[in-house]
Amino acid sequence: MKSTDLNLNELLSYPPEGGVIRFGPLRIILMDTSALGLLRKELIEGLSWSGARMLFYRLGFAQGWRAAETLHHDLPWDSDDEWRNAGVDLQALFGQVVVDERSAVEEKRTDELQAVWKDSYEAEQHLLHVGRSEEPVCWTLTGFMSGYMSRVYDRDIVAREFRCRGKGDTVCRVTARSTERWAELGEDNVLVFHREPFYSTLTKVTEALKDAEKNLRRHVRQIHSGSSDAVDPSGIVAASDGMKKTLDLARRVARVDSSVLLTGESGVGKERIARLIHEESERAGRPFIAVNCGAVTESLLESELFGHVRGSFTGATQDRIGLFEAAHHGTIFLDEIGELAQSMQVKLLRVLQEHEIRRVGESRTRKVDARVLAATNRDLAEEVAAARFRDDLYYRLRVIELHIPPLRDRRQDILPIARRVLSQLSRKLQREFGGFTSAAADLLLRYPWPGNVRELQNAVEHAVVLAAGPRIDASDLPEEVRLRLPHRLSLDVTRTLEDVERDYILAVLEANGGNQKKTAQQLKIGSATLYRRLRAYGVEAVK
Repeated sequence: MKSTDLNLNELLSYPPEGGVIRFGPLRIILMDTSALGLLRKELIEGLSWSGARMLFYRLGFAQGWRAAETLHHDLPWDSDDEWRNAGVDLQALFGQVVVDERSAVEEKRTDELQAVWKDSYEAEQHLLHVGRSEEPVCWTLTGFMSGYMSRVYDRDIVAREFRCRGKGDTVCRVTARSTERWAELGEDNVLVFHREPFYSTLTKVTEALKDAEKNLRRHVRQIHSGSSDAVDPSGIVAASDGMKKTLDLARRVARVDSSVLLTGESGVGKERIARLIHEESERAGRPFIAVNCGAVTESLLESELFGHVRGSFTGATQDRIGLFEAAHHGTIFLDEIGELAQSMQVKLLRVLQEHEIRRVGESRTRKVDARVLAATNRDLAEEVAAARFRDDLYYRLRVIELHIPPLRDRRQDILPIARRVLSQLSRKLQREFGGFTSAAADLLLRYPWPGNVRELQNAVEHAVVLAAGPRIDASDLPEEVRLRLPHRLSLDVTRTLEDVERDYILAVLEANGGNQKKTAQQLKIGSATLYRRLRAYGVEAVK
């Protein structure tokens, strides 16, 4: 994209009712400029002119450096020159100045820039609270330009103000050059308030913050997951060999930037594995955008993924970036990819091949850098054979295929997952549970869980809501889990009807934890009838 495409509504996120305002990942605040003017006056009087100038310059440098870092990761620039020019436009968008003009100082030197500012807030406040000066006073603004361009070109660049409204000029004129170029021109004095290692220090601080955030996320997951050996550091339960192999492969896949196709039944946790791949990759800390391709109509999905321009269709009242642009330098997770219509498959294939998108209603393309992870519960190979899914898109997505086994094939994970969900719900509802009774645990292990982890989570939540005792009992579980027949019931055709009836009654009694009244109700027989049959089976019956 170009610097002139910057849109304040797209850069900032803020709740209408107030609260946290963000510029990309950075939190920002709105502040009255007169408060900064008063602070300037106090600092000049308390620290001297030179001390106040240094403080404001370095404050601006830090702001500029961080802004450049944010724009670099969040937006797909056509070139470094556009990224550079965006710094001047950003100052205007933030209300700091009105940009009258900007240009390269020398045509062949891209790392030099000249700008003319009108209505500088800093000059305005200096005149109001301190008075007219003998030298330029836009210290924060020149610091911002210095920090921004130093980050863009990864070298020490200093902005110097030659004209300033704060000293009586009609406009403020600023020039940014490398420290070496200033020295060649004999302008060493511009470096007095600029220390060389500052932007490199910020780089190290940023990397340290990313590492700290990553470790903190890991630590929080471990706390909430408990100390069970079955819980992976990622927070995913992996007691079974199959799930351990899946997580190991996911971590190895995270080290590269290839497209990954996640396969498995609905509810096995494909999105959770996709998040693990993102969090273990170099893109951790950048956006992770998940979209369910099957939940959005074909007519809206193109706008959702690629964005649109104002007036491109009914209801498009303003420009809007798509999810691919929102995931720039991060990861986009396309769930239910098998539901894509043929027309959208063609457009997605182009994005994967060219790494560029075109907004709906726009003629030009925009570069994007987003890693694509896709997931499906369909057999895409069969879909390709049936001509319902493009084979070229299939092979583009399936650079690496990662299959997540269903819960019935990793029964060692069932109880650890159930206990973890129970622990989480206990904290949420502020209720203490001592775990599951042996009867409840047996039912959980016996049930085939066709809905996989999602169904197991719902079953535990159902039990927590209904449980009256200190532990989750068999009777607290959903009916379909309780009535699951034990393995004693076989399809042996040599068995008599009497034997089958006996095993069925005992199975229902066992599923109800020995509760004869509830068993009689479910079998739709009288309590006395059940009593007589249990006595005949040699089971102690209670009247």
